[in-house]
Amino acid sequence: MHNERMPVTFSIAFVAGVTPTKWTRIWAERRPDVELEVFRTDSAEQETVLRDGRADVSLVRLPINEEGLSLIALYNEIPVVVAAKDHFIADADSVVVADLVDEHLLQDPDEVPEWRDAAVEVRTGSRRALPPMRDMDETMELVAAGVGIVILPHSVARLHSRKDVVSKPVEDTAESRIALAWRTVDTTPDVEEFIGIVRGRTPDSSRKNAALPTDEPVKKEKKTAKAKAAAKAVRAAAAAAKPATARKTQSAGRTRNSPSPQAGKRRGGR
Repeated sequence: MHNERMPVTFSIAFVAGVTPTKWTRIWAERRPDVELEVFRTDSAEQETVLRDGRADVSLVRLPINEEGLSLIALYNEIPVVVAAKDHFIADADSVVVADLVDEHLLQDPDEVPEWRDAAVEVRTGSRRALPPMRDMDETMELVAAGVGIVILPHSVARLHSRKDVVSKPVEDTAESRIALAWRTVDTTPDVEEFIGIVRGRTPDSSRKNAALPTDEPVKKEKKTAKAKAAAKAVRAAAAAAKPATARKTQSAGRTRNSPSPQAGKRRGGR
C-alpha cells in the first residue's frame, strides 16, 4: 500500500465587485503545480475567510479589522448612486450629496457617512425601517420600483446592473479602497508569489525578491565605502608627490565666492 500525495492548493477569496481573473491567469501560467481555489465573498465574510483558514489571501474592500493581518493597497473605486430609470439623476453626468438629501437610502446610513450627516430623514427622525432584502438583487428590485436609492462602489453597481435602473458618480463621497490581505504569520512562499503577481513583477523579479537576503544593500554600502577609501588614498599620494610651490600656488587660488580678476577690472574701469 502506498500513500498518494495530496494536491497542493492555494485559496484566493475576493469580495463582490473585484475581478481577480488577470492575476489568477498569471498564477496558472507560473505555478501549474499548485491548484487554485477561487471564491467570492460578501463584505461580512471577506475578513472571516482569512481568520478561519478558508482563504490564503483575500481581496478585500476596506475598512476591515487589520489585527494580525498584512495588507497591500491596490486601487480605489468611485462611488455611484443607483436609482430608478426615471429618477432625475438620469439626466446628470454626476451628482453631489446635496442632490440626494431628500432621498430614502436602502442601506445602513453608516455605510455612507457623507449622506447620513446631511440627509433629511436622518436629521428629522422620519427615516422609516428598511424593507426585507436578502441580497443585492432584491435591493435592486426595490430601487427599480422607486422605493429608494443605494450608494455603492462602482464595480458592485455594475455587477448588479439592470435596464430599469441608472447609476451616476457621487463626487463628494469617499472612494472605496481595495486591498490584498493575508494572515501575517502565514506569509508563505506561495503568498509571496501571489503578492509579486498582484504587484506586476515578472517571474524573474518575483524569484529574486523572494530569495533576496535582507543584508544585500549593506554589502553594496561596504563596497562603496571601500572604493571611496581607495580613491582617497590615491588622491593623498598624488598630492604628496607634487612640488611644494605647486601646492602653494593652488592654495592661493580664489575660492568659489571670490570675485574674478576680470570682474574687478570691469568694476574699476567704470
